[in-house]
This record gives sequence, C-alpha cells and structure tokens, in this order.
Amino acid sequence: MTGDLLVYGLFFAGILIVLSIFFSFVPVGLWISASAAGVKVGIFNLIGMRLRRVVPTRVVNPLIKATKAGLQVNINQLEAHFLAGGNVDKVVNALIAAQRAEIPLVFERAAAIDLAGRDVLEAVQMSVNPKVIETPLVAAIAKDGIELKAKARVTVRANIERLVGGAGEQTIIARVGEGIVTTIGSAMTHKDVLENPDRISKTVLSKGLDAGTAFEILSIDIADVDVGRNIGAQLQTDQAEADKRIAQAKAEERRAMAVAREQEMKAAVVEMRAKVVEAEADVPKALSQALREGKLGVMDYYNMQNVISDTQMRSSIAGSGTTAPPAMEQK
Repeated sequence: MTGDLLVYGLFFAGILIVLSIFFSFVPVGLWISASAAGVKVGIFNLIGMRLRRVVPTRVVNPLIKATKAGLQVNINQLEAHFLAGGNVDKVVNALIAAQRAEIPLVFERAAAIDLAGRDVLEAVQMSVNPKVIETPLVAAIAKDGIELKAKARVTVRANIERLVGGAGEQTIIARVGEGIVTTIGSAMTHKDVLENPDRISKTVLSKGLDAGTAFEILSIDIADVDVGRNIGAQLQTDQAEADKRIAQAKAEERRAMAVAREQEMKAAVVEMRAKVVEAEADVPKALSQALREGKLGVMDYYNMQNVISDTQMRSSIAGSGTTAPPAMEQK
C-alpha cells in the first residue's frame, strides 16, 4: 500500500512538472487574451515565437492594440520588425496616431523610419504639432562695418516622406545661420537691418532651406538682434598701425643708409687728408732737391716764403673779422 502511494505521488509530481514547463514555455494566458480580443493567433505560432527567441508579448500585445484601432497589420509583419531590432509597440502607436490625425502612413514606411534610428511616434506628433528650433547667436557684419548678432526661431514640421535619408535639425540650424549671415552682409548699413528685421526672415525663408531635410520649415522669426563691435573701424585702425610700422621701418632703413654714406664720406675725407699730409711732407724734399739742382734760386725761395706769410696773415685777418671783439663778447 505504501509503495502504491509512492508511485501515485511520483506520477502526479511528474505531471505537475510537465504542466509547469508547458505553461511556462507556451503563453496560454496570452493566447486566451488574444482570442478574447478577436485576434487570431494560433498556439503553435506562439510556440514558434519561443523557438525563434521572440518575446510573444512584444508582438501580440501591439497586434491586439492595432486590431482594436482598425489597422490592417498581421503578426508576420510585427514579428519581422521585432527580429530586425525595431520597436514594435512604438511603430503601432505611431500608426494609430497617424490614422487619428489623417496622416497617410503605412506600416512599411513607419518600420523603415524606426529602423533608421528616428523616433517615428515623435515624428507623427511633430507633424500634428510643429516644433520650434532656436538657433544660437549668429554674428554677421553689414557693409558699413558694424557687427550684428541675431537669433532666430524656426518653426518646423516633420516631413514623413523624407524622414528616411533626410537631414536633421543641425542642418536646418546651419542653413538658417548661413542665410542670416548672407542677409546681414548684403545690407548697406546695420540700421537697415535694425529697422526691418523681418527682411532677414523673408530672405532666408525664400531660399528653400528645408530641401533634402526631414522637416518642412513653416516660419522663421527673428527673436533678437544686438549691435556688436565696429569691425570696420577696428580693421582701419589695424591697417593704419600696420602702415605706420612699415613707414617706420622704411625711415629706419633710410637713416641707416644715410649713416653709412656719412661714414663713407668721413673715411674719404680722412683718406684725402692723409694724402695731403703725405704730399705736404714731400714739399720740403722737392724744394731742397730743386735748390741742389739749381732749378730754384734763393730769392725765389724767399719770395715764396713771403707769399706764404702774406697768405697766412690775410687768413688770420679774415678769421679775426668773423669773430666778435673781446669787448662785445664780455658784453
């Protein structure tokens, strides 16, 4: 009797173990929920999901939601998107939101947007409720040399058709900044921009800056315009300083050349004086030679000395006439 009870106990324990393994592997509760919601999902499909390492709740619950919303999607599409690494629940929510907003969006497009790394639900919401992108402070210089700093607010709406492969917000900000710089740079004076800041938004908006992006620009509003530095005056000051340095360098070069010429002239004068002294030293030798050879007489020599003395006296008189008398100097 005890042996039979032990056998029956082991039998029931084995059955409980098998049932627990079966119910843990086969999501019977999820199958019942899907059947109650009117979604046809076979029990073997759920087992196949387990074998393919697909979480059944990640596929069946969005399918129930889509069916209740009236969307035409099937379980194979959702499972394929899950296996591709997509967010099935977010795609279904985006499809429901697009259907309510009457935005044409099919499952393939929504799945492609999700797999491209973009938030498809946020894109649908942005199509309904446009987003405002604020650009950083952009500095530009008008033709009169005055710097202006402008900040713009760009209202954009997501373009569902261009979300895959379209440029993002940074491209919009860069293009708007370029348009602001171009518009301010083409203005004759900074006062023209300050008086009509809307000319910036009109000019930038007319350039079609949303081409090739994932957004559609609705409006561009200039939030703030500030006056910066006088770049033109600063450039002129820098140019004048540079010209001054160049002129100083050229003047220094001319001074150095003049000093060099003066030194050369002094050296030439010294050389000439040396030659004169050398020639004067040869005069007595020549006189003595002429006296010995009889070419110069004694009277000739004395006459020459008288002429020299007379010349020195006249030079002395002429020199004393140019200076003031001692009495006048004392006065």
